[in-house]
Amino acid sequence: MPRTTPQPPPRPSWENGWAPDTSRTPGTRRLWLAGTLALATVIACATAIAVGHGGSDRATAPPPTGAALDHGPGLLSFASPATPGPAGPGEDETGPRTASTGPSGSATASAAAPGATPRTSPPGTKPATSAPPGGGPGGGATPRSPLHRSVRSVNYPDRYWQVSGGYVTLDTPGGPESRADSSFTVTDGLANGSCYSFRTSDGRYLRHRDFVLRADRDDGSSLFRQDATFCARPSAYSGAVVLESVNYPGRFLRHQNFRLGLVSYQDSDLYRADSAFRLTTPLA
Repeated sequence: MPRTTPQPPPRPSWENGWAPDTSRTPGTRRLWLAGTLALATVIACATAIAVGHGGSDRATAPPPTGAALDHGPGLLSFASPATPGPAGPGEDETGPRTASTGPSGSATASAAAPGATPRTSPPGTKPATSAPPGGGPGGGATPRSPLHRSVRSVNYPDRYWQVSGGYVTLDTPGGPESRADSSFTVTDGLANGSCYSFRTSDGRYLRHRDFVLRADRDDGSSLFRQDATFCARPSAYSGAVVLESVNYPGRFLRHQNFRLGLVSYQDSDLYRADSAFRLTTPLA
């Protein structure tokens, strides 16, 4: 069995030329490290607080106004609101008025609606269906009760409407029979109460057919009521009217060759004279 020789114990470090540093207090290195770390932590916290306060101040600061943001073309600018001044002509305190107010309190437009079709009527006539001045046909409001009238030509003042052979002609009054044939009962329009219809002494109505004025019995049809309804319009002649067909707007009763019929409006003195009539006291 081999013999184990014991080894001598290792020599202390100071015996190798190393000796402990006795010039410092034990643990100083750790204290320096801890102090440095604490100081770094304090500096970091102070920096974060300063940054937070600075951002809050910028967020709550009022934005500049006026020319401060007017940096030139292409950039937004904010102008100060204008100070309201006194209202000018045609304006009220809420802004300019766009329509005038009539006596009834309703606003009236200053121009016709876009796309409206102009009525084909003689120059100077009104589109309203009200009666001409003077009471009934030849004057005032729509008649509430029948009126008895004769119809006299403007350019042939000695001639009146007269029913002859079923047609309406322009003739001079003769005996009692012709005077009776030249007298009519003027009623509210059969197709339009603000216009007029003419009834003969024997109960027929004057109506246009094939654009010729004649006397026919009422057959109760809608077509008859329209054919027998005429709307009075102001004439170029004082105290006279023109009579427009209710179902043929733009066509007016006119005499030609002393016979009455519906003729489209023509811009001529002759047409205006031939289509103008005065409603007078009845001949019979």
